[in-house]
This record gives sequence, structure tokens and C-alpha cells, in this order.
Amino acid sequence: MAKPLVLHLLLLLICGSALLSSGSVIHPISDAHRSAATEFFVPAADGSFGSLEETYEALRTFQILGLDRSSAKFEGTCKTVSEKLSSPTTTKDLYHALKITAILGCRTESIEFDGITSRLQTAVKDASSLLELYYSLGGLLTVKEQGKDVILSDADGTFQAIKALSQSDGRWRYDKDSTGSSAFAAGIALEALASVVSLAGSDIDQSKIAVVRKDITKLFDRIKHYDDGTLYFDEKNVDPDQYKGPLATSASITSGVTAFAAVSSEKLNIGGEKILGLAKFFLSIGIPGTAKDFFYQINSLASLENNRISIPLVLSLPATVLSLTAKDQLKVEVTTVFGSHAPSLAVSLLKVLTPDSKEVTSFEKKELEYDPENRIHFLDLSPLKIDVGKYSLIFKVSVNDPEGADLYATGDQIIVTAFLTGFIKVDKAEIAVSDSDAASESVQKLDLSKESLISLSANHLQKLRLSLQLTTPLGHSFKPHQMVVKFRHESKVEHLFVPETSSRQYKLVLNFLGLVEKFYYLSGRYEIELAVGDAVMENSILRSIGSIELDLPEAPEKAAKPPAQPVDPLSRFGPKEEISHIFRAPEKRPPQGLSLGFMGLTILPLLAFLIGLLRIGVNFKGFPTSAAPATFAILFHGGIGAVLLLYVLFWLKLDLFTTLKALGFLGVFLLFVGHRTLSYLASTSAKQKTA
Repeated sequence: MAKPLVLHLLLLLICGSALLSSGSVIHPISDAHRSAATEFFVPAADGSFGSLEETYEALRTFQILGLDRSSAKFEGTCKTVSEKLSSPTTTKDLYHALKITAILGCRTESIEFDGITSRLQTAVKDASSLLELYYSLGGLLTVKEQGKDVILSDADGTFQAIKALSQSDGRWRYDKDSTGSSAFAAGIALEALASVVSLAGSDIDQSKIAVVRKDITKLFDRIKHYDDGTLYFDEKNVDPDQYKGPLATSASITSGVTAFAAVSSEKLNIGGEKILGLAKFFLSIGIPGTAKDFFYQINSLASLENNRISIPLVLSLPATVLSLTAKDQLKVEVTTVFGSHAPSLAVSLLKVLTPDSKEVTSFEKKELEYDPENRIHFLDLSPLKIDVGKYSLIFKVSVNDPEGADLYATGDQIIVTAFLTGFIKVDKAEIAVSDSDAASESVQKLDLSKESLISLSANHLQKLRLSLQLTTPLGHSFKPHQMVVKFRHESKVEHLFVPETSSRQYKLVLNFLGLVEKFYYLSGRYEIELAVGDAVMENSILRSIGSIELDLPEAPEKAAKPPAQPVDPLSRFGPKEEISHIFRAPEKRPPQGLSLGFMGLTILPLLAFLIGLLRIGVNFKGFPTSAAPATFAILFHGGIGAVLLLYVLFWLKLDLFTTLKALGFLGVFLLFVGHRTLSYLASTSAKQKTA
């Protein structure tokens, strides 16, 4: 069964491999991410998601994506957080508890913010590591954002303490005892420095901020890239236990840089193409595999959605497969990373490149029209005279407002892969059988648009020829990804052949004399099947075109045998035929009259016994007269009668097991009452002999 599946899956494999080779197409955050968030973060009965850190990441993700996070739903979480804030705890838990309180809008009347502020101020002074400073400063900033008056004592000293951990390449150490530096730590440090600037009672020395801006520039000099303009950060030469991976590292730096840019009086010297490259990296991931990575992705994109460096605009195609037959329009959407509407802008299609990077010469630069109702840019493809195929479309996005051009990052040139599909015309399809010297040829035309089948016959001294032409909608010769002709013998043995192309025509010539060994000398009827498939071919072909009766010579003794055909799994593991039980024929029985006569003979002794009792009479002299012995005697005789009745019921209707069960109970009963009765008779007899 495996071989027949090959051709049936052929077209799907062709299309799938072509689409995969085109690379991933980025799209802004959509409802798919919102649905994934509800699957990644499932609250417990009390509304929590595990630890305080996990709860904060879940609620922060819900906040960014606009999902339900009402305080009534998470009332238990607010209560837990309030208790945590009122008890001694680590700065990390204190930071996450304050963040959760702010996100949920929990009631804060019972929270002593003055005491919390004092604890965090002390933690900043006593901090010995970058993470302690990060959580302490982040907690103080969260308290300030809730309307409390918070001023960091010794802001310059704290700023310098964090800056002392920086390295010459823009990375940071986690503490002064660390020998190595980390890009992930750089993002934490930049966010902590931003908190210091926000909490300072007076402006921080601008020279110190200028040094940090240079550190950020050095950090971006280490950024890595893909050929399509996607940019990301990764760790280098760090301890295995400190390695975070490209997503976590890029997320940390993105959050830190955007936070520092928000408090810096001057704009950071970071090109818009780098911000756009980071946005493309986060979006190209799709939906990450873990809740932690999902939080990193969403939180980082939220930092890029509205920042003071450059707001990235994402160009995406609602459909990358366009039908020339249906006259589909090329539609383009330009939005922010969360799908918000972009400012007024112009989208131009600069070039159209073939898979081998050759420019389509018939195409000239076109500016796409704008549909304000649907907020899309579109272009009619029909007048462009572009044929079917896989193309790289090169776009240019320009913001119409000159003042807003610096606020948005659009990129220089944006390359998107698209497939133009169409109906492929099949011409001059024919199949013929000829002699080996081609002196005579029997030709039959093939109409692949109909279900007609041809019937041929040939011997091993003849040849078979199959030829056809494939033409695109613009009249060009079309070369499909795959074209296969299959011969299937009556015994299920299959043979595959690939036609060759020559001068705009596909041709398959089979010389049966040279193929007798390949055909295992199997004469008989062969089904002929044609498969033509391509990712841009709307009318892919997979059908039987007829059969041929082959007369091949007898196989020599040492000729190869046909391969064993795979067993159909359904025949091995599918439902079996219903088993019909055949019972043994009943033994031959005597005539009914003879059986009845024998039964009468067996009853005669019983009748004779009963008649004798009536004639002679019953002697009741030994029957007990006292109440108790008489009762046991009556029960004993009644039990014997019950046994006799049980025999009759067994004969008429009861099965053996039921009868034995009842007989067991009656036997125990008879044993008891019979013993008492016989004991009484024995004692009475002994008294009479003594007297």
C-alpha cells in the first residue's frame, strides 16, 4: 500500500517543500497569540499561576494582549499578594508582588507603602549584585507609578554602582566577583539604570548618561543577523548555567534599551533598521513552545510597540499564493507589531525577482493603491504580464509625513516571497506503439481534460512513446517540478519513469526489449498513470490514462524475481470476518414411543411402592410424639421430599450448577434435622431396652 501512496502524496509534497523553501512570512500579533496565552497560562482555583514570578508573567501577558484580568476574577491573587507585601520576603518576590498589585488594580488601603519603600531603599544600599539592584529599583519605581512620592537616596552613587559592572564591549557582569560578562545582564542593567533616572530627585549627570549611550552602541555592534534582515542577540563565552538563549537575551536587551531610551533626554544612536530587525526576529518565531519564551516575546514586542527610538512597521501579505486565473490582487498590510494602524504611507513594488535572482524585465516600479476602508494597499497583477511561478517581491515603504519619518522604522527594502498560480494548458498529448525500426507507428491522441482511457498492446520487440506540451497562461513553456509515468502490473508490481524535456516538449520513450529484466519478464496488463505536479500549477494531474497489454518472453532460470509486495495493513490489522460457530450434530435418539414406554417402566416400581403402602398401611408407632422431636422428624421428611422435587426440576429446567448449589444447602439442612431425629429415636430405643 506504501507505493500507491507515493503518487497520491506527490503534489502535497511538492507544494509543501516549495512553501518551506520560501522562508517564514512574518505577521503581527494576532488572535492566535491570544488563544495561545490562555493555553500557556491556566490559573489555579485561587487565581494564581504558580510562583509570584510566574503569576506576574501571566498577568503581564494578559495585560499586553488585552485579555481579562479583572480583580474580581483574581481576588484570591490580590489577597495572597497583600499578605506577601505585609510579611518579610525577598526583593524579588516584593518586586513581583508590587507589579501584580499594579496590573490587577488590587485594593491598597491595607498596604503600608512607606514600610515597603523603606525596605527597598535599604535593599538598594545593601545590594551586592545586579539582580538585587534590579528588583529593588524596579519595586521602588512601581510604588512611584502608583502615585506614591518616592525619591531614591544617593541616585548618583547607585547609578555609578551599576555602571561599575559594565564591560568595554557593552556587556555587564552580574556582580563584582564575576569573571565573565553577559549580554542578558546588559539588558537588566540598562533597565535598572532607567529606574535610577526615574527615581532620582535631581537630574543625573548627563556625562554619565552619555557613557551609557556609548555602551548601548557597542552592544548593538555585537548584534547578529540573518540574510533577510532579521537581527538578534546571543550570549558568547558565558557559563552554561548563565546561558539564556537568543530569545531571552534579545528580549532582555530590547526591554532595557527601550526603557533607557524613555528616560534619556537625547535620542539613542540606533538605526531604525536594527529596531525593525529585532521586531522581525520576535515575530518570525510565531508562537514559542514554552510559557517563559512566550512572555519574553510578548513583553519585548510591547516595548517596541511604542518607544522613543523608532516604532517598527511590519509589512505582511494576507495571502502569499495568488491566482492568475481568479485575477487575485496583490494585497499588502502595513501595521505595527501588534497590528495597530500605521500612519499615512506609500507602498511601492520595486522589483520582481525569479528564484535564481533574475529580475523580471517586463515589470516596472509600481506604487500600490490604498483602500482606506479595509486599510490595505493593493495592486492588480493582470496588467503586469507576470507569468506563473515563485517570485521574490521587493517593496519599499515610505511615510508620507516628513516629520513622522524619524518616528517609524520601515526598512530600506522588504523582500517577500509569493507564488503566482495559474491554469497550465496541456497540448499535443499523444501515446504511440511502434516497431523497433519505427517503420510503423500506431498513434492515439490523449485528452487529459476528459475521463477517456486508451487501450494498447505491444510485445518486447516494440516501443512505446508518450509526449505532451505544457504551456503557461502567457504562452511560455512550463517546466513542472515533477512529472512521473507509472506502470502497474496486475500483480501490483509498479515501475516509475520520468519523461525528458526537449524543445518545449516532454517525451518518454520505452524500448521494451531493453526493459524486459526491469519488468521481471511479467507479461499481462499494465495500468498507465500520469502525474504532473507543481506548486504554481492549479490543474495538477494525477490520473490513469489507460492500459497496455504486454507480451514479454519467458523468464530465464536465473532471472530476478519480482519483489514481494507490501502487505496491506488493513488486511493484517483490520476487522476480521465474523466467526460463525458450528456445533456438533445431535446424536441419534430412539423413537418417541420407545422413550415413553421406558419411562413408564421406570415409574412402575414407584407405583407398586405406593400401592403397597395403601394395602399394608403405614406404621407411625415410632414417630416422635413430643413437640420438638416431632418437628425435626417432619422437617427431615420434608427435606427428603424437597430433594426429590429438586431432582424433578433438574430434569425439567434447572442446569447442573444451580441444582448442585441448591442440593448443597438442602444437604446441610438434612444433616442437621436428620441427626436430631435419629438421636431421639436412638435414645428412645435405648430406654425401651433398659425398661
